[in-house]
Amino acid sequence: MKRARTTRAAAILLGPFFVLFTVCMVVPIGYAVWLSLFTEKQSGLGFGGTETVFSGLDNYAAALGDRAFREGFGVLLGYCLFYIPLLLVGALALALLLDSTLARARRFFQLALFLPHAVPGIIAALIWVYLYTPQLSPVVSAMESGGIGFDFFSPDGALPSIVNIALWEWLGYNMVIFYAALQAIDRSVLEAATVDGAGAWRTALSIKVPLIRSSLVMVALFTVIGSLQLFTEPLILNKGTGSAVSSTWTPNMYAYTAAFERNDYGLAAAASILLALTAALLSFVVTRFTGRKGKKA
Repeated sequence: MKRARTTRAAAILLGPFFVLFTVCMVVPIGYAVWLSLFTEKQSGLGFGGTETVFSGLDNYAAALGDRAFREGFGVLLGYCLFYIPLLLVGALALALLLDSTLARARRFFQLALFLPHAVPGIIAALIWVYLYTPQLSPVVSAMESGGIGFDFFSPDGALPSIVNIALWEWLGYNMVIFYAALQAIDRSVLEAATVDGAGAWRTALSIKVPLIRSSLVMVALFTVIGSLQLFTEPLILNKGTGSAVSSTWTPNMYAYTAAFERNDYGLAAAASILLALTAALLSFVVTRFTGRKGKKA
């Protein structure tokens, strides 16, 4: 009887989650997979209506065979190699500084660093587009007056420009996660390290960082997944700025263009599924790598 009550209570508590998970995750993914297996073709010489026909894996082959789609993954690779280390190291460094005994006005700096994350991504991108635009931006004017010339919309400047926007949005958010983890460390451990003669740097690198390893892994995993979904910032830079960012600059933009500009929903679904599989594979690699490293430690 007791076991039956426990099972019933678990079913009642977990039921809403599984319903929402099925409606919001399983059904959309299943529909996307189904949609990716079909394509629309015009009958006759193009004067008749369109019909939906089964195409199997043709949409996947078309996406993988499209140079623009493959180059989008190259852009994501460069973005991840540039953005993820800067974000993790920068957020961790700021959290360690706030957690140090020399820090002052912690509340103020936490709020000041977190506030950019409260700005919606589209608004943040628009703000930075203004700051990147010559003849409008005080930042560009100050750089030019100092003899520094840099085109934020050029082929060489587009990627650093977007990385800068993403850092501005997410650095403070992840800093708060690391700072909360640091605050949860038993102070007696840190006091023991100080008694043993460990300095501030030694304590931070050899004690604090290993003790918040789980938070580092979580942030790294979410950052990898979020990086693969890069869309808002390059989309804003693509619209009317003369930027080198094209409409297929990332895989997400490729799928968006295929669906809403070319009305090729099968190709867009196939590109989305391929991107989701890439995210799942990278998530698996990150968790396995960090798990093995943790066991060795």
